[in-house]
Amino acid sequence: MEFRQLISKLIELEKNVGDNQIYFIVNGLMNCLKLRAGLDQDMIDLTKDLLQKLKLSKNILDIATMQGVDPMQLIYLLAHYTFMVINAKWLRNVYLSYFYQRVPHDIQFQISQLHRKIELVDPQFHATSVHVMKASKELSRSPLTFVPEKNKYIVAEFVDSLLGALRQILDFHITFMVPVQDHILNLHEGVKSISILLHVKQENFNALPDKMKDHIGVVIIDLGIVICSISVNEIKHGLAKGTDLAISRLVKDLQFVMQEVAQTHPPSSSSLRFPRTNELGSIDFFLENLQEIATSEAGSIASPKDQIQIIQEDLLFLRSFLQKIAKQRNQNVKFQALWDGAMEVAYKAEFVIDSVALGDRLECLDTVAGDIKHTKTEALKVSDSIRNDDEAQRVANNSIHFKSQLSTLALNEVLVGLDEEVKTIADRLTRGSNQLDIVSIVGMAGLGKTTLANTIYHHPSILGHFHFRAWCTISQVYSKQNLLVQILSSIGSGSHDQYIKMHEDDLVVTLFQLLKRNRYLIILDDVWDIGAWNLLERSLPNDANGSRILFTSRIENLSLQFKSDSQPHHLCHLSDKECLELLLRKIFGKEDCPPTLIKVLMQVANKCKGLPHTVVIFAGILSRIEPDCWQEFADSLNSNTSNSTEPLELSYIHLPEYLKPCLLYIGAFREDQDIPVRKLSWLWISEGFVQKIEGKSLDDVAEDYLKDLIGRSLVMVTEQRTLAGAKICRLHDLVHEFVVAKAKKESFLQISYGSNDLLQISNWGDDLSTSTGPSPHRLCMYSMSGKELAMSRPFFPGLRCLLYFGYACMGSEKLHDGPIWFLKSKLLRVLDFRDMLISGNFPSELLLLVHLRYLAISLWYSASIPSAIDNLSRLHTFLVGGNAVARLPNTIWNIKTLRHLRRTESPQSSGSTLGHQRNKTFPPSGFTLPTRDIENSPNLDHLDSFSLAINCFGEQLQKILKKLPSIRRLKCVHADAGNQTGIVKLDSLSRLESLQLHRFYGCKFEVPMNLKKLTLSRNKWPWSEISTIGKLPNLEVLKLEKKSFMGEKWEMQEGEFSKLRFLELSRLNLCNWTAYNSDNFSHLEKLVLYSCLRLEEVPLCLGESSTIEMIEVEFCRKSLVSYVEQIQQEQMEMGNQDLKVVITHAI
Repeated sequence: MEFRQLISKLIELEKNVGDNQIYFIVNGLMNCLKLRAGLDQDMIDLTKDLLQKLKLSKNILDIATMQGVDPMQLIYLLAHYTFMVINAKWLRNVYLSYFYQRVPHDIQFQISQLHRKIELVDPQFHATSVHVMKASKELSRSPLTFVPEKNKYIVAEFVDSLLGALRQILDFHITFMVPVQDHILNLHEGVKSISILLHVKQENFNALPDKMKDHIGVVIIDLGIVICSISVNEIKHGLAKGTDLAISRLVKDLQFVMQEVAQTHPPSSSSLRFPRTNELGSIDFFLENLQEIATSEAGSIASPKDQIQIIQEDLLFLRSFLQKIAKQRNQNVKFQALWDGAMEVAYKAEFVIDSVALGDRLECLDTVAGDIKHTKTEALKVSDSIRNDDEAQRVANNSIHFKSQLSTLALNEVLVGLDEEVKTIADRLTRGSNQLDIVSIVGMAGLGKTTLANTIYHHPSILGHFHFRAWCTISQVYSKQNLLVQILSSIGSGSHDQYIKMHEDDLVVTLFQLLKRNRYLIILDDVWDIGAWNLLERSLPNDANGSRILFTSRIENLSLQFKSDSQPHHLCHLSDKECLELLLRKIFGKEDCPPTLIKVLMQVANKCKGLPHTVVIFAGILSRIEPDCWQEFADSLNSNTSNSTEPLELSYIHLPEYLKPCLLYIGAFREDQDIPVRKLSWLWISEGFVQKIEGKSLDDVAEDYLKDLIGRSLVMVTEQRTLAGAKICRLHDLVHEFVVAKAKKESFLQISYGSNDLLQISNWGDDLSTSTGPSPHRLCMYSMSGKELAMSRPFFPGLRCLLYFGYACMGSEKLHDGPIWFLKSKLLRVLDFRDMLISGNFPSELLLLVHLRYLAISLWYSASIPSAIDNLSRLHTFLVGGNAVARLPNTIWNIKTLRHLRRTESPQSSGSTLGHQRNKTFPPSGFTLPTRDIENSPNLDHLDSFSLAINCFGEQLQKILKKLPSIRRLKCVHADAGNQTGIVKLDSLSRLESLQLHRFYGCKFEVPMNLKKLTLSRNKWPWSEISTIGKLPNLEVLKLEKKSFMGEKWEMQEGEFSKLRFLELSRLNLCNWTAYNSDNFSHLEKLVLYSCLRLEEVPLCLGESSTIEMIEVEFCRKSLVSYVEQIQQEQMEMGNQDLKVVITHAI
């Protein structure tokens, strides 16, 4: 009876939470755990373990008591519970001793002793818990009673403790095999679903039939029995057959339950958080994946192909239907509802089918197929009412009229830093050819294009030169009539109202006759496409009298559509000093600024990023608040303060749909972060944003996309490639702010700056692994430490893309051996964790992410890639950071989709500046490829770029190269740092364009004749070998870096380097460099000389080159600088005033 009384007393105490010491002990420990900074990791782990076992044992006691188990059967479990409570109280006091700095000197010994005690009683706890749970099942008529409400709460808490126990198994038992881990993870997902049902979706649970509730009760009791029975040894060495079967049965039961719930209450689109950007493009990408499944080899993708083929056919119809209503849906409620419904079922279908490929959610396929069939039926009902979109758009364009905006322009707008710009453009307008000519001003929003154009419009030299001047604002929506009315209102004698009443044909005749035989200037402001010019061109006579068209646009290459040889005028950003000057003029006019305010105004000016538009906005704010509040305003400024959302919103709306996700994706990168263009392109391709175009590679199409965004002034180029194209880009702060907000609003991308943000995104308490919030589609995490990341346990089942960016100014973080929770999101397509060094072996969890298309990681040690890597059969891009050679397994040949297989620098040594690249001292790295049974291995037909560590020559090397028929960019390093002989024979690579060769001491080489770019370093070849390179007929770029050639003299021979456009000599011991004649430089555009400390001169015949545009000299002798300056003088005498010479640190 004593034990019965003790149990009754404990239960009584539980009813009165205010007097419950156990409650305060547990909550005190949890609070201490949240403030764990500076605590020993062993103590933190011990606290977690103790709290978990305390919660589980208490909840088992509650369940058993609720079910009517004889209290005498609870004696041993109660004893265990009491043991945990006593030790929890002791541990809480230890935390308090840390707080009051009265820590016992033997605290580590005491903690280790407590660890030992818990380990000793753990087996008994498992056995006792199983015994009690079985008693609960056997003695109860109904497995679990969910009425009254208190019982439902007890069951929900019990399920939560089971979820915690599974999470603890996954956290602390890290050595178990991947199949076991996968098994436990599936169970975890099922228990989590039950937890969400009982905690968050109670209305769904209440609506279930009583029979299903009873079944859930049985499943929960069985879950308790199985989870409590799992031992540590089982986890480490594999599950016993009985346990394995029990888990499999429970997973199926849980899937059955969730299927029943889903049929009664299907998930809403808001809970799935589907992106709303380029929705038709998303369906296209999904249809491509379905086609891939349909044509895949048997067994390569586990899915019921017949059922999927039906889904594919119905989706093809819906795709066509959605295209037809794309423009009309905004004006038609029924169309919009159909659009939303179709997109929702398409995203659900993708989620389910990708899950089916993992052996999951097969039971949901029928439901999804039925939803798509129903949506198709609804679409068929309204398909006859669809108008032709082109006709609708024509009607809309012709019915829109705009007032001339000339009157709204600020004629006295303050100008700063534009004097030279005005002079340059005015000269282009008033001089040159007598034929009608077109001049353009391009630049991003906020730079002052309209202000500059307006100043020119009223400039004295313009006023005295042209007979007629007209201003026409185009914007994104226009009609021919509206454009004609604007121009005539500027120059004609009639009023705007008179012209607006005229017929369009009469307007054309009136304008043509008015301008005939007169010199005119027409300014077209805010031009978005060539359409406006096409409408006006025939109305504007060309009398060969010097008439001009000046237009402003954010789109750089638009001028080429007006005129093929056009040279647009790029408007530059203001300097911080010019921003301050403009700020002062806008606030104080001609009055002086009090000296005490200069500092704070400079702070504000620095935040304007050179944008006049932002300066004007800030000036307007400051002029309306008291000066003593200015410092507070300045301190509050950051990149998201300046409001340029209106022009940016307009620019975004006008983007083609396929460019919108590309722009939003750039928002994942840090503000002001330099973004490697190739990496960005590969990410776009892996996400399915880049459309296939006949005759072009996906990389080339992605490059065109970026050029388009740059031309629209939405993306800035911060570093050019050697000859042409962008190498590094970034977003302006204002654009970045807009893009991040838009991406979040459209559920396209979520950004987390720490664990608190992750919790907010997950919408759930203190533990991400039990998140009940909608899973984000894409997630970017900034600056979380390895420890913080491990503790937060981010887990989002529906996540498709995960990007991690480390601290901007610090070394990279390390993620130590252990469970990596973010890798449990098995639907990931993109994973970039290169900024987080993984300490230890290649993570086995990665091998389960079968949908990956892009994978970038960094390994701390030299590591082999596991043979199971071919599980990732859809991988396009595989980047492995590190400075050592990595070994690829034989199975790499099975990943036929590979396009880019690269070894990248470790995060600590990465950088984008040219100076950094020239000074790098870390050894280049690469992959070694296996040659065993290589003849029977498939080719990597799509591999475009590769980092190859060569450890064989002759026939073996040729066998490898035969497997890479499509290589365009290849970096080769010698796998052995020692001097070895051999022939690097690469001439069979017929498509190779760019080649790097590093550390081939004493080796000969043969390269393909089609090579365009060659980079050499640390090869120590004699200069006599360079003649082979000089004879390459298509070579345009040559970079000779440290120790590429050894010797004091380089003599260029006749006929060599006939197509060379870029030459870099870096850190060479060269003393004497001569050329045969100027033909060696007949196409040279740029010469870079860096740290060639012994070089005294350059070939003087370089001065005869008619193509040279730039010479950079850094860390070289003054005598060499003198020769370069002499060349510059010769070029000026030849009429080349544009040769740019940059001299830095002459020695």
